[in-house]
Amino acid sequence: MSDALWRWNAVEIVGAVKLGRLSCREVVTACLDRLAEVNDAVNAVTVMLADDALCAAAEADRRVAHGDTLGPLHGVPVTIKENVDLAGSATTNGVVAFQDVVANSDSPVVANLKRAGAIVIGRTNTPAFGLRFHTDNALRGPTLNPWNKARTPGGSSGGAAASLAVGITPIAHGNDYGGSIRYPAHCCGITGIRPSLGRVPAFNATHLDERSLTGQTFSVQGPMARRVGDVRLALGAMARRDMRDPWWVPAPLVGPQPTRPIRVALTTDPGREGVNPFVAEAVRRAGHALERAGYAVEEVDPPDVDAISRLWSRLVWTEIRHTVEPVARKYGDPDFLRVLDMVLASAPPLDLDGYINDWARRAGYVRDWFLFLERYPLVVGPVSAEPALAVGFDTDASVDGERLRLIQRMLLAVNVLGLPAVAVPAGIVDGLPLGVQVIGSRYREDLCLDAAEAIEAQCKLDTPIDPRW
Repeated sequence: MSDALWRWNAVEIVGAVKLGRLSCREVVTACLDRLAEVNDAVNAVTVMLADDALCAAAEADRRVAHGDTLGPLHGVPVTIKENVDLAGSATTNGVVAFQDVVANSDSPVVANLKRAGAIVIGRTNTPAFGLRFHTDNALRGPTLNPWNKARTPGGSSGGAAASLAVGITPIAHGNDYGGSIRYPAHCCGITGIRPSLGRVPAFNATHLDERSLTGQTFSVQGPMARRVGDVRLALGAMARRDMRDPWWVPAPLVGPQPTRPIRVALTTDPGREGVNPFVAEAVRRAGHALERAGYAVEEVDPPDVDAISRLWSRLVWTEIRHTVEPVARKYGDPDFLRVLDMVLASAPPLDLDGYINDWARRAGYVRDWFLFLERYPLVVGPVSAEPALAVGFDTDASVDGERLRLIQRMLLAVNVLGLPAVAVPAGIVDGLPLGVQVIGSRYREDLCLDAAEAIEAQCKLDTPIDPRW
């Protein structure tokens, strides 16, 4: 049985463990064996925690035998990205100089996963400082996209996405400041949710300074998986109360039922700035899937996507100049510094008046989207304007920050707005998966996940896969 267990979804694992048909040790051992088999090919998991995982599995099996109350993820193997605190492990953030920054406590998202019964088997790769759309760094090296090693696995949760695609675990932790959950999901053919601001608590004790304002309000923690049902299960576990995060909100995971049929705004080319025709086709395919599932789908653009993504660039890169750049100049790897130079050159810093005015302007954009979402409770559009980009795209001298912003404009806009968005596969072209994102109003992750499941039911990719080389 264990030879096939690494293919199981978390929902299946939890059910079998609770019924006593499967031991937690069997599940963990199968995932560790799969890690040993495929990880050298993709370099997704950077730190293996086999001994700790097997000890945790033994304790989990003891609790089953004693008839203890079991959590919603009891016995499910997971991975944790290297930029959040896991007690006893280094929070490297993909930087050589930080490889000895060992955490003494778990971040809230890790603590919540453990309380739910999940078993951590390893850490996943991230670019230096988590600030690239590609996963590579001088400490761990590059993560390869298992569908095509010449294409990026995405960033910054590229290690998490690649590990899921090859079957190392059914659930992985990620975080999303400018698309870092949704873009790797798009590139690697898996699914993931960027929750609403305040849904999942966040805090790193190893970070001596508080995060900047965009770091506090644009960045969120969230789950990634191969199936939407597993994302839903993990989100519920991650969202538990933790008062270390002052932004955490005790919002219910399921909201009131909307008027049906639920209206969906389908946008194939947000802001009319251009999109790859295969990406547009994937969005329309998702729209057709929703129509067949009973949704009322209409091609209509949501407001101001291009302007909102520009605001993300102005605010984030202005703050980066004052926070990350001084440290990055000292400790960043050469490729990261090339990317940093490129994006900063395309985003002149705001003065104080400009910074204040942009934060004020954000409220108007959020208001416009809330009003739009009253009419169309869901928006479905591209994750990215292009299929997974070629490795090296962000260090190519011919590419600038404005081009990257245009490609990723739908990703960036959602972070500014603080809205939930699920990335879900909606097809494959030339051997590369294509994702779409389902965006909803604040704290309506439930509606996003419902629609994503309807898309998945008709467009599901056959994952996990073996590396395609």
